[in-house]
Amino acid sequence: MILCAVQAEARGDAMLGTAPPQTRVLLVHQPGPWGPRGLIESRCDPQIARRIDIAAAAAGMRLQAIRRPGKHEVGRPAGGFDIGVADSRAGAATVTWWKVDDLAEIVDELEAGGFSRAPLSVETAPVYLVCAHARHDACCALRGRPVAQALHVVRPGRVWETTHLGGDRFAANVLVLPTGELYGRVQPEGAAAFADAVDAGDVVTEFARGRIGLSPIAQTALFYAHQELGIARRDALSVISVERIDADNARVEVQTPSGAVIVTVASEMQEPAQLTCRGPEGVRARAYRGVALSR
Repeated sequence: MILCAVQAEARGDAMLGTAPPQTRVLLVHQPGPWGPRGLIESRCDPQIARRIDIAAAAAGMRLQAIRRPGKHEVGRPAGGFDIGVADSRAGAATVTWWKVDDLAEIVDELEAGGFSRAPLSVETAPVYLVCAHARHDACCALRGRPVAQALHVVRPGRVWETTHLGGDRFAANVLVLPTGELYGRVQPEGAAAFADAVDAGDVVTEFARGRIGLSPIAQTALFYAHQELGIARRDALSVISVERIDADNARVEVQTPSGAVIVTVASEMQEPAQLTCRGPEGVRARAYRGVALSR
């Protein structure tokens, strides 16, 4: 069942440019097992879950069900359900948290455009979401749950297992909020060093898939520049503009501490493959790579 991730590594599948497009993420605490469709196929009332899903999409948010690492809680979680909204936009990177006794409490507010109740807290410290969505793809649980547990040991209270993050073939996948970096092929034995780097405000280019809210081309250029310039600070670089050269190539202007640079990004369709354990064979994905950097 873990064959698709092993095959992806053997093929050298490119990870850059594969983070989701949404800048905001709705986090909904739902312990217990998740079906292939996540919150909709969980212990949450299906009608409530569908309304939450629709309201999140209407607000431009990505919905992620979350639960604590380890043994699943039975029944209502102690203290209530955690609800979070992560905003990864520059200058507004925060995770705002609420607690509710019943997920039905948030539906009307979400459908009205947002929460009217006062938040429990507004945080900027990194929160680690590790995909462990076994019913969507077995690789995510087999590789994700050990990483979630290892991160939980070194960052207790700041780690959640979560539903599908995309790119199952890159498991274990870790989304860092509120800044929005998405990482793949993270290993449990490197969890402490990984968390230390993230907490210090650095990006970890070795495992980078991209940053949510940016186009695939912009994501690729940004992390290629981090790697080529040897600049680890996540806030040291930013994308200024993207210019298409043709269907497969683009120029991206990236701001650095010493001025702007131009990154050339190329893309191509990969050979047909099985991209997920549950998915069909013969699917082709577009891969992005940085090919040049100039002043």
